[in-house]
Amino acid sequence: MGANNHHMLNRLFTRNTLSDFLKLKKSDIYTKSAKTYINNTHLPNRTLLREIYQYMFKHHRNEYIYKNTLLNKLLLGRHSLNTTTALTEVPVGKSKADFILINGSAIVYEIKTELDTLDRLNGQLENYYKVFDKVCVITSPSNYEKVRAMLDNSNVGICILTNRNTISTKREPVSDTSKLDLEAMFKILRKEEFENIIKSYYGDLPQVKQVEHFKVCLNFFKNIDLDSAYKYMLAELKKRKKIQDNYFKDRVPYEIKFLVYFSDFKERDYEKLEQFLDKNFGG
Repeated sequence: MGANNHHMLNRLFTRNTLSDFLKLKKSDIYTKSAKTYINNTHLPNRTLLREIYQYMFKHHRNEYIYKNTLLNKLLLGRHSLNTTTALTEVPVGKSKADFILINGSAIVYEIKTELDTLDRLNGQLENYYKVFDKVCVITSPSNYEKVRAMLDNSNVGICILTNRNTISTKREPVSDTSKLDLEAMFKILRKEEFENIIKSYYGDLPQVKQVEHFKVCLNFFKNIDLDSAYKYMLAELKKRKKIQDNYFKDRVPYEIKFLVYFSDFKERDYEKLEQFLDKNFGG
């Protein structure tokens, strides 16, 4: 089946589909995918999702496969939910960071699958270095030589998602703070976050009209020394994700860990998901 026929798979592992599982106990795109790609659908939804995911891994490794692998192998495999936070799709200048891991430091992962071109890579990396000091590109074995040639003599790390579902580090990222930009750092923060930083550093918020608040806070932030501002920024970003460790690690299947992590599940949501997964396919 050609790449053009895999378009529906790009719509399967999404938060919209996950929401349908919980609210409607079904999903049109899931039903179509199961009937298209799996011969025997007389199985529990949990098994079918695993089989579709395995099909995608062999035939259509899209961005979701990479993101889900990063979350499983790095956040859960090498780090801990208690000490490390993952973020995704964080706007940085005109780019969006695919995946960020934050503990005491931070690494941005830019994903370039075998389905992607490398046309925008240099511009994306320039944007990320204005806000973060370590950047890594994760790509396919088939793209590795092109990526390596592009990033020769740079501080960017390179990883490969192998065909055995492992992440192979070809080059570790090297810290580069020379391009950090205080204004760019400030602009990825939410209002509550930059206000927390201003209050922590100066003791209080500036007493100005609301219309001037953002601009004055930006100027206050730009007067903090770079090392301190960077640490404050990471501390605020790290607070963005809280997750119920016991439910998430034990009850969520590997194939949808990424979706659930970024879906702000409550206890009741885990129960609904489990009921759906254990139920036989009803398509």
